[in-house]
Amino acid sequence: MKDKNTETYLRQATICKAFAHPTRLQLLDALVRGERGVSSLQKVLHVTKTNLSQHLALLKSAGLVVCRRDGRQVHCSLAMPQVKRVAGTVRDILRLQDSRNRRAQR
Repeated sequence: MKDKNTETYLRQATICKAFAHPTRLQLLDALVRGERGVSSLQKVLHVTKTNLSQHLALLKSAGLVVCRRDGRQVHCSLAMPQVKRVAGTVRDILRLQDSRNRRAQR
């Protein structure tokens, strides 16, 4: 039987895996601005419907994205505002790394 900490780390790893692909990061970034239709996301990301569906499935299973059906249209949004903060924090880390690298190269 897994203890509570192990289960938490496993769930954390699932979320980190969901963040570990450029297309999924772009997808989350597109959803930061609000709910979007799947066809709109497909156009913005320049991916096939199948590919988008696979990425959305992984993000949904990690609890980062929710989708709702409205007739034939499917609309997706971030599951919680904290997802926006996490994505922003990762970008902040990258900016800091870039800044430090530029200073080190001088």
